[in-house]
Amino acid sequence: MKVPPKIKTYCPKCKKHVEHDVKLDRVGKESGMNRGRRRYEAVKAGYGGSPRTPKKPNYKIGKRPVILITCSECKKKQQRVYSARSKKKAEVV
Repeated sequence: MKVPPKIKTYCPKCKKHVEHDVKLDRVGKESGMNRGRRRYEAVKAGYGGSPRTPKKPNYKIGKRPVILITCSECKKKQQRVYSARSKKKAEVV
């Protein structure tokens, strides 16, 4: 996925529109020790089966990658979901 190297957008710290450096960000995985995950695994254990009905697959054209934008003035970083969907798997620049 190609993203522009710089974007001019609003910085909440500077409180004005400034040029930001853009980098593709890796989104972390869900922790296996979350309360909901632990509870789901406990209910699923044994012969009871799955407590939730299986969902119908929802096919999307592509993922919307998460970008990390850094303010060129104050160096404040913020995550943002990039508006365009990626045609291929997003690669970190």
